[in-house]
Amino acid sequence: MPTARRILTGAAVAALALATPAAPASADGLPLPVDDSPSGVLSPDGAIRYLSVTLAGHTAILQQRARTGAVTSRANLRGRFGIPLVAYDSTAGGISHDGSTLVLIRPRSGFPRKDTTFAVMSTHGFLRLRHTIHLRGDFSYDAMSPDGRSLFLINYVSPTDPHKYRVRVYDLARNRLDPKPVVDPRESPDEMNGLPVTRVVSPDGRWAYTLYDRLGEHPFIHALDTRDRTARCIDLDGAAFPAGSAYGLKLAIADQGARIDISRKGAPLASVDTVTLRVGSAAAARAARAAAADRDPSGPGVGWALLGVGLIAAAIAAPALVRRRRRALPRQGLAGAQNQPAGHS
Repeated sequence: MPTARRILTGAAVAALALATPAAPASADGLPLPVDDSPSGVLSPDGAIRYLSVTLAGHTAILQQRARTGAVTSRANLRGRFGIPLVAYDSTAGGISHDGSTLVLIRPRSGFPRKDTTFAVMSTHGFLRLRHTIHLRGDFSYDAMSPDGRSLFLINYVSPTDPHKYRVRVYDLARNRLDPKPVVDPRESPDEMNGLPVTRVVSPDGRWAYTLYDRLGEHPFIHALDTRDRTARCIDLDGAAFPAGSAYGLKLAIADQGARIDISRKGAPLASVDTVTLRVGSAAAARAARAAAADRDPSGPGVGWALLGVGLIAAAIAAPALVRRRRRALPRQGLAGAQNQPAGHS
């Protein structure tokens, strides 16, 4: 059970943290040793950062403003807990898209482990422990539904092979683990194996797209629908994706979630249509990127930059053109952002 929580702000928390020798809690979730994640995890809007810090037998969970670093809330948990990693490029997870729920995991000491513990925290107003989850068996964090009600876990089913696992769902509202794994109905559950290299999430937080290195075979993208609890595997084959080529690949959400661009060192290799899940060629990816740039009001010569959800005028065109842009673009741009379906919505 957690120690009594208290809310400290600004310099008070900083002084307390510095008064005791501390080290970042090991970020965990993956079955093999990984680097710590001292940067924690950002809220979906990028305004808040959550950090876990080990302090002599307990863990301090800090909530801070990402821009200034000012600590706005703190909670203490007995034992060690860390921000979970979801890919080997140090992508962190654990925060729901609506920002209401933070999940931490007790770091493993080896593989396999006999049981797994998660801490589920509420972030509204101030940090507080909602409850802890104790599961028999070896699990790691995978994803969460946008509303924070469904927790997706990786369940390692082999005591000797960390590449064999199932995706499971823990219902946080009912406090129960669904006995049925989440699988692609077109494939055998045994096809879902490999190591997660990198991940991107759809703009609405519904879809988690994880690039996997399937040892000795072509890589694939695991598309997890965290709202409807379904999954699809997108095979990446052909000359552009030979066996062992997953490391160094980058995924990027494009066209408001309608496309995933796959690149290496900035060079486009392919794109995935997030509605049909079809993989297009590098030429198609370049054409799609060029088309998106033409439609993007922040493109060269237009004089507008999209910063967060606001539009800022930059008068680099003729005054009449700028005036027309000022009248038309903010209204059209914001309406389009609100009405355009994001990927699989």
